[in-house]
Amino acid sequence: MTGPVHYEVEDGVGWLTIDRPEARNALSKAVRDGLWDGIRTFNDDDSAKVLVLTATGAKAFCAGGDLKEMAETSLQVPPPDFLPQFGRNIDVPKPTIAAVNGVAFAGGFLLAQQCDLVVAATHATFAVSEVKVGRGSPWAAPLSWLVPPRLALEILMTGDPVDAHRARELGLVNHVVDLADLRDHTQNLAKRIAANAPLSVLASKRTAYLSAQLPMEQAYARAEEIWEPVYMSADAQEGPAAFREKRTPQWKGR
Repeated sequence: MTGPVHYEVEDGVGWLTIDRPEARNALSKAVRDGLWDGIRTFNDDDSAKVLVLTATGAKAFCAGGDLKEMAETSLQVPPPDFLPQFGRNIDVPKPTIAAVNGVAFAGGFLLAQQCDLVVAATHATFAVSEVKVGRGSPWAAPLSWLVPPRLALEILMTGDPVDAHRARELGLVNHVVDLADLRDHTQNLAKRIAANAPLSVLASKRTAYLSAQLPMEQAYARAEEIWEPVYMSADAQEGPAAFREKRTPQWKGR
């Protein structure tokens, strides 16, 4: 991939990096197109088991939409495919992690929110800042599933930034680390996930989101359907056999 978004694979982990630090990694059309291309590449890449979304520089993960570009185009309602939104306008079955290296405002908050896990540098900050510039954030509908509704309301109505440690307390962030350790820490987390039985990992992700979509009784029933093929797989026999034989499992993904 060329342009302001790069994709690479390291030990089974796909890294999708926004590389526009001079504009705080804002979401220009070139960046948005690069994200679409990168996510589709990851989905089709059997060598990559986990995706990490990050950005270059020490100041910003993504400051949101490119306001200069929006002014020039007089953007009103963004089209449904304006920006990749995992689970909404593009399916990403494999696990995703945001490695947040700085400011994650507006569309940057969106990108972090819609990853499955978030690792943040100690100086990172998060905000749904649209109310401060008269824009909208319909993509924030899942926020009150991630944090208690009153906290979601405060984040949405004030637009005030939340620092990394507070974001971790609220449940928006899994780990907070020094910027110098961000890549290694995230890579190690991703590798621990990638080392597990692939069918079980995919089913775990699908199961976790059921309670946001269905009443509990239906969620249980759907979870049984999701997990039955895992129980019936060769990997389900390989795990106990490897434990019995005191060896590392050799996952086949089937």
